[in-house]
Amino acid sequence: MDDKTILPQIQYTDDELIKDFPGFTNQYAMVNGVRLHYVDGGSGTPLICLPGWPQNWYSYRSVALPLAKTYRVIIVDIRGMGSSEKPASGFDKKTMATDILELIQQLGLSGVHIMGHDIGGMVAMSFAFNYPQFTKKLIVLDGSHPSEGRMQMPLLPAAGTFKTKMDANMPYAWWMGFNQVKELPEKILEGRFQYLLDWLFKYVMIDESKMSLFERALYASVYNEAESIRASNAWYQTFTQDIEDAKLYPQLAMPVLGIGSYVSYNYMKMGLPYVANNLKVIPVLESGHYLFEEKPEQVLDAVFHFLAS
Repeated sequence: MDDKTILPQIQYTDDELIKDFPGFTNQYAMVNGVRLHYVDGGSGTPLICLPGWPQNWYSYRSVALPLAKTYRVIIVDIRGMGSSEKPASGFDKKTMATDILELIQQLGLSGVHIMGHDIGGMVAMSFAFNYPQFTKKLIVLDGSHPSEGRMQMPLLPAAGTFKTKMDANMPYAWWMGFNQVKELPEKILEGRFQYLLDWLFKYVMIDESKMSLFERALYASVYNEAESIRASNAWYQTFTQDIEDAKLYPQLAMPVLGIGSYVSYNYMKMGLPYVANNLKVIPVLESGHYLFEEKPEQVLDAVFHFLAS
């Protein structure tokens, strides 16, 4: 997409978007003191799906319908995302995992598979750490629970590595620091989130054209308001608490699948073995960070094989 392209301001409602998910319905639930939006479709063993930043439940579009032929697929807008409530606190991943626990209990589910991308992967891992008795299998895509290693992320990029595409060996994720800042990002980005999105998709995707104009406008509308920016940045501002919580967690015993793009595979391959006993990590090196958009077929193949094994 040309950086100068100005998209019309269109309101993207859940009621309109669900039309792209035949067989799914919009639902809302009050859990752990917060109102969550989720979509529900298919039948079979429940598979909880958690999106990441800066997207919402619609990001699972390319994989939800095939998965719903075999599984009951429940895609949740996590606390602070999309149509879910944006409270003042509770954005540590342990609290957000409890949101998901109370949702599945409200739905009468005794155990689930859980899958998360990016921030959603952090919440999915926290759910597995804290509620292993409810976790059948865990899948994380380009995102794992914050650990002390995150404290080593560079403030400045290594010479020659900060270019138009993210460097796989020396990735520079400057937004990890920017999103720590309180109040200022809302003032800078409110009504202008499209500029950040377009830059980000170009930087972390191999083929940015796989993120359509429709999706770009949708996600800009989801994050354009100050409250949405404030709440989503809070996912990052709790990393220090998440790191402290992680020090107390036992290793994961359930089967775990990690799926890593070219920007994350090496780090997932190194880090996940420290926390999971029954682990498989698969590279999708032909894709950037947004795997559902760039390589949905490879993601589906890996997920189906893992869940069926």
